[in-house]
Amino acid sequence: MDKEFKKQIKEDELQTAITHAFDWSKLHSAEVRITAGVAVILAVVLGGVAYSQGSQRKEAERAFADAVDTFSAAVRPPGDAAAAGGKSFATAQEKYTQAVAAFDGLARRFPTRSEGLRARYLAALSRVEIGQYQEAEKALTEIAADRRASALEPALARLALADLYRRSGQTDKAVTAFRDLAADTTSAVPRDTALMSLAGTLEDAKRLAEARVSYKRLSEEFPPSVYAAEARRRADRLAPAVES
Repeated sequence: MDKEFKKQIKEDELQTAITHAFDWSKLHSAEVRITAGVAVILAVVLGGVAYSQGSQRKEAERAFADAVDTFSAAVRPPGDAAAAGGKSFATAQEKYTQAVAAFDGLARRFPTRSEGLRARYLAALSRVEIGQYQEAEKALTEIAADRRASALEPALARLALADLYRRSGQTDKAVTAFRDLAADTTSAVPRDTALMSLAGTLEDAKRLAEARVSYKRLSEEFPPSVYAAEARRRADRLAPAVES
């Protein structure tokens, strides 16, 4: 089998896996947001289907798997001792600080490998979780503009950047970023995910008329979406406030 063809198969598998990860997060989240929970799922998926080759393959894959294990580890309830047989942390701050160090080291050691590129992305997500917004924004902006990376990492970086803007109170930037993603038919990010995040951001900002429009658009343009029923419910709930 041709090497480029094999690589394309792996990339197709990765994109399919990411779509499945988004679907899982939609079905198991009471409040639909692009949060650390989704990031954990993406990290595990990225680690599980990474494409790699060359003499450094095993070392890079092992280091990436270890870093992802830290990123996706549980945070123990206060007072609980660490359980045997699995990695866990006393606080989210401790967990993500260690993840940043692991992913940064990986990115420095393997800057041109797929593991190194993905490590940069996951290091940025970890920085978001510990409040290092400025550093995370810089890294995500660079990844989003990086044409050497696969089509997936820049798309995910755009999504994470939009959510960073939302979390850090930069509402106008978040709205613009989510709108751009929702309008991009070529992006690896599902457009219904971007629309739901856009609508939620607008609702949180009390821009209720705009939020209702986005919820209605999602339910009408993407009726098979697992977001559709929730978007319809939220649009109906906002109707009295918008129309009064």
